[in-house]
Amino acid sequence: MIDLAGVDYLGYGQDEWDTDEVSSSGFSRGVEGQGPGRFRWEDRPEAASQPRRFAVVVHLLSLQHNRRLRLRTFAADDQFPVVPSLKDVWGAADWFEREAFDLFGIVFEGHPDLRRILTDYGFVGHPFRKDFPLIGNVEVRYDPEQGRVVYQPVTIEPRVGVPRVVRDDSRYLQAANEQEGKAS
Repeated sequence: MIDLAGVDYLGYGQDEWDTDEVSSSGFSRGVEGQGPGRFRWEDRPEAASQPRRFAVVVHLLSLQHNRRLRLRTFAADDQFPVVPSLKDVWGAADWFEREAFDLFGIVFEGHPDLRRILTDYGFVGHPFRKDFPLIGNVEVRYDPEQGRVVYQPVTIEPRVGVPRVVRDDSRYLQAANEQEGKAS
């Protein structure tokens, strides 16, 4: 076993951009309310054709036969994802399973020491889930009056990340014309 990873299929096959037609300015027409975190998983578009939400992918390598194998299994319950642990079969699965538990919330049944490995003990949520807010839930800052680190609610307003679109700007053309005028 060379790798084990969690996968969140929230919004799989959906996008927030109208990519059916292209204009001279490219694919820059956003579609509201289609992306991950903007609908409930149960109400997702084309819910019947979508796979379950959480999966675990394992990569296996045979050095003797020079073969690779990728296994994928889905958790039966989207609300409480549980899959069997592979730690008894491959000892290296220990840290990978803890990482998937910490970042995705996937529980590995039979794992002897399933606890957080990358986030703080008081961390709420699972940051690699696609419905986890991009700005997080709390801010951490040092308070000089209290002489310690304090947690407070996030003060950043949530927004949808929109790709930057570069358009023709007459200022650049004017600057180029001025440079040509000075050179002559």
